[in-house]
Amino acid sequence: MLILASLLFYSYGEPIYVLLMLVSCLANWGLALALDTRKEGAVPAKRKAILTLALVLNLGVLGFFKYAGMFLGTIDSLLGLDLKIGAVALPIGISFYTFQALSYVIDVYRGKISAARDPLVVMLYISFFPQLIAGPIVRYRHIEQQIAQRFLTLNGVACGMRRFVIGLSKKVIIADSLAVVVDGIYGNQSGQVDFYAAWLAAICYALQIYFDFSGYSDMAIGMAAMFGFQFQENFTYPYISRTMQEFWHRWHISLSTWFLEYLYIPLGGNRKGEARTVINKFTVFMLCGLWHGAAWTFVAWGLFHGIFLILEEIVPLKKLPHWAGHLYTMLVVVVSFVVFRADSFSQALQIYAKMFGVNPDSSLPAGALALSYLDPWTLTIFFTALIAMLPVTQILAPQAKLWKKLGITNPPSTYTPALVDTRIWNLLLTLALLAANLLLLAAGGYHPFIYFRF
Repeated sequence: MLILASLLFYSYGEPIYVLLMLVSCLANWGLALALDTRKEGAVPAKRKAILTLALVLNLGVLGFFKYAGMFLGTIDSLLGLDLKIGAVALPIGISFYTFQALSYVIDVYRGKISAARDPLVVMLYISFFPQLIAGPIVRYRHIEQQIAQRFLTLNGVACGMRRFVIGLSKKVIIADSLAVVVDGIYGNQSGQVDFYAAWLAAICYALQIYFDFSGYSDMAIGMAAMFGFQFQENFTYPYISRTMQEFWHRWHISLSTWFLEYLYIPLGGNRKGEARTVINKFTVFMLCGLWHGAAWTFVAWGLFHGIFLILEEIVPLKKLPHWAGHLYTMLVVVVSFVVFRADSFSQALQIYAKMFGVNPDSSLPAGALALSYLDPWTLTIFFTALIAMLPVTQILAPQAKLWKKLGITNPPSTYTPALVDTRIWNLLLTLALLAANLLLLAAGGYHPFIYFRF
């Protein structure tokens, strides 16, 4: 039933490319079986050849659909060939399910897991619809036992629903509201963007992409929990980081750990000298940027992060005071996301020029464009986002102290209709958020998830 639901879900957006995903599932199922170390008479050289074939097939399909146009267009512009390059539609979620398939085959090759004998198991693993189109990137070894046997409980379903609504709220209420500011300023062609508008757009986009992507991850994790699956977290409050190294331990965890395990460590990691370590990090972050999109601006974003990660190996930034480290990290993150959001290098350079005081001329008074977007609703959402990006539940007093402050000596341990029962408040808050989301969606304010295009 889950496989049929996943195929129906994917077909709703990609009726043709669902066949491509099915071929990927079956091909990787067969290749993994051929690689399984339990197979009698397995020859190491043959296994390497099969692994190479799996890499070529998976990366070849990804490269053709996602990067062929980019590289041919670059060659065309450099050599002035004036080629007529047709656009190839990008299958939704191909970056995510390709990386899942690769991790499955590589783990079988390494002997970390056994190949599944049932093709439906691999098909469910790769096509499972909650995280199919925008992650998180799930490892087979993390859910192998859950595919075979999982348990559904009323509490688990309820927690999953609540997590789903929280993620939906991050997307619809916060991210989509901030998108109005970002899209308006980035799309302004009248020369009215000044210092204040450029910084407002940069900060709002950093918040938008976090709540957009972490919101999707929350929805995927919540929906998976409704079916008895427990996915690992993909974000752990990245905007409280004090270094860029810490940021990447908290941001898009499923992708950063994938590159660490399947690329950085096989390249040698930091075990082959400083020069090789620098090359390995640049390679990883260049490819990490390229994974995000078929444009050189994404590569520049990845290299930007790679430079600061290498810098932190040289300069003892970890010794900075907490506030200074946090300020430095947020400045790097916000500035880097400008080129990530920009449609071209020229647009990114224009925004950077305004942010850092170059060419400050504007046809409007200073700050006029920024103020035009700061209506009461946007200001409310902006400050809500600043609070919601923090681990509020960890900052607030523990529950025991809360009972004490309320003067309650015997807090309820089982369900009661007491006013202080947190489950009642959770239910009311969840229903209120769900109603708000439905109203905003009905008003037609939805923007596609940012990571759908990756």
